[in-house]
Formats: sequence, C-alpha cells, structure tokens
Amino acid sequence: MTTPPISSSDLLIVSAGPGGFSTVDAICGVAKSNSGRVLLLTAQSEPGSSVKYASVVAHIAAQTMADDGVEMEETRPLLPMGSVYEGAMFVLFEMVVFRLASILGLSPHEIRSRHTNLE
Repeated sequence: MTTPPISSSDLLIVSAGPGGFSTVDAICGVAKSNSGRVLLLTAQSEPGSSVKYASVVAHIAAQTMADDGVEMEETRPLLPMGSVYEGAMFVLFEMVVFRLASILGLSPHEIRSRHTNLE
C-alpha cells in the first residue's frame, strides 16, 4: 500500500486503544519526521508508547479488548470481545466523514476513493 508523503500541512489520525503498538509508533514516527501532525485516539488515560509522537491526544472512554479481563467477574461486559472502543470509534468517524463530505461538497464515491486503512 502506498500513500502520498506526509508533510507539515497534513494530519495523521491514528488509533491505539491500549496506548501504543509498534506499527502505530512506526507510522507516527514517519509522519513526525516529515513535520506532519499526529492525532492519537486512545482509551487509556496513562500514556502509552504512541503518545510521544502525538501532537494531540483524544481519549475515548471505552473498554478495549486489552481491558477485557479487568471488569469484575459478577458483571457481564457490554460486548463479548470487550471492543466498545472500536464501536465508539466507528460511530464517531461515520459522523465525522458525513460532516466532512458535506463541508467539502464531496460525493460518497469521492470520499470512499480517498479512504485507506493502514493496519
């Protein structure tokens, strides 16, 4: 997969629910080395490895799969895989894309053609 080079006018939006992953850190490192800005989304209030690359950190207060065994045994998690964080991001970004398309006057086809998932 290739993408245009990130520059100082670009914003890279990344997610690391548990606070950091080596792949997220690597992508963020490339963005920062090219003077790009990085928005890190995470469920953790404690800084993880990806925070050092972030220009801005946004917390999504929701359970991640990494937190799945943390709840008390008497309670049943909202989602069996503990992925409330991913569900919250899905809803959030569907709303962001909808609003962005409206602001930019882009069709759904044009929006989809610019999307990539760097996992």
